[in-house]
Amino acid sequence: MELLTTLKYGNTSTFLIRGTKANLLIDTDYAGTLPAFYKAIKDIGIKVSDIGYVMATHYHPDHIGLVSELMEQGVKLVLLGSQIPYVHYSDRIFEREPHLNYKPIDESKAYVISDEDARSFFENEIGFQGDILGITSHGEGSVVIVLDRIETVIAGDLEPYEYMDAYEEGSPYRNDWDKILSRSPKRVCYAHSGSRDIR
Repeated sequence: MELLTTLKYGNTSTFLIRGTKANLLIDTDYAGTLPAFYKAIKDIGIKVSDIGYVMATHYHPDHIGLVSELMEQGVKLVLLGSQIPYVHYSDRIFEREPHLNYKPIDESKAYVISDEDARSFFENEIGFQGDILGITSHGEGSVVIVLDRIETVIAGDLEPYEYMDAYEEGSPYRNDWDKILSRSPKRVCYAHSGSRDIR
């Protein structure tokens, strides 16, 4: 069984982390993609009830469209404390598309953890060695997920590593990548540009 599975059922790649204690879904696609999501998880042999937690790398509409619907089915939303002010970033965008029936996220029902507790969350709740790092270059409230065991980082919409030379030292982008590279990942998974080796 793969420890990390890529799910593609719309425009955004989402990722399922399989731990020894629970499975964690990273990101969802846009609102209105629930039927396609059901098909995607059926294709890999799981049901919604097999997903313990969901987390968003950031709260743009193409990453959180199904979060409320999954929460209604028992999946727990994981929020880093620094993400809380940005949970409703996409509400006004979805208000302009009422046919999608988007339901705003109820953050009062989320499982909130601090930056300092992220590693213990992975170990104690997921059963996987990993961490969650706050980043700023794609917007406040963004995070990347570092999976130590498989030397992989799930980077969401972070500008790709290959563009490093285009940014000055001390820029938010360089600072984010310096933080990530300090964890020595060998592979990076992006939401829109695939997965590839970085070392």
